[in-house]
This record gives sequence, structure tokens and C-alpha cells, in this order.
Amino acid sequence: MSELDDERRQPEGLTGILDALENVLAQARSMPMSSSVLVNRAEVLDLLGQAHAVLPTQLSQADEVLAGADDVLAQARAEAEQIIATARRRAEELVSAEQVVVAARVRADEILADADRTAAGLRRDADDYCDRQLADFEIDLGKVIAQVQAGRAKLADRLDEV
Repeated sequence: MSELDDERRQPEGLTGILDALENVLAQARSMPMSSSVLVNRAEVLDLLGQAHAVLPTQLSQADEVLAGADDVLAQARAEAEQIIATARRRAEELVSAEQVVVAARVRADEILADADRTAAGLRRDADDYCDRQLADFEIDLGKVIAQVQAGRAKLADRLDEV
């Protein structure tokens, strides 16, 4: 047997077997005045038997590949859901942090406005206190001036007598 005959009888995998069947049909002798060809029945039946033998293995391998792909897809979906959940939590944290910042700014503005009102009230109270103290001092000073003027007047009267 030639090497070509060995390849035809022992091809690798389902694709190899189908290629060998195609090769057998392509090299088969044509029947005169017909589209029919003469093929070696034993050779074709052998290749079909090999195909039947390989097919369950190939199908189970394909099922395993598909199952693996389903597992990978499920894992990718789970990871995507986890990433989305993490992103949503982070977005909520950022929004919450933003709300906290806005609330803090509002509260700070309220505190500053309160402090300004309190400071204005204290200034008014301090000015009022100073004004009262100056008024009291003015009264006391007026009394002192009156006493000084009275004392000078007495001195002037005495000087006139002398």
C-alpha cells in the first residue's frame, strides 16, 4: 500500500475523514455518459465507519468547549455585574459625599451669618456701653467743671477784696 492509501484509511479527526471521502469521490472513475462514479465500497464504508467512530468524540469535545464557553460567559457576566455593582456603590458614595459637602457648605454659611449677626449685636452693645460711659463721664466732667468754675469764682472774689 502507498502512503496515500494509509492517509485515506487513517485520517485525523472528522475533518480529515471528510477530506478523505471527498478525495475518494474526486479521484473515482466516471461512468461513461453519466455523472455517476465508481468508488471502492469497502474504502468508503471504512471511512464512514471511522467518521461514525470519531463523531461522538468530536461532539463530546464540542460539548465540552461549549460548556467551557458557557462557564467563561457566566463568569464574565458575574464579573461584569460585580463591576457594575461596585461602580454603583462608588457613584452613590460620591453623590453622598457631594451631598455632605453641599450640606457642610450650607451649614458653614449659616454659621457665618449667625456669627456676623452676633458680632453686629455685640458691636452695637459695646458702642451703647461706651456711649453711656462717656455720657456719665461727661456728666461727671460737667460737675467737675462747675466745681472748678465755682472755685475760681471764689478766688476771683477774694482777689477783688484784697
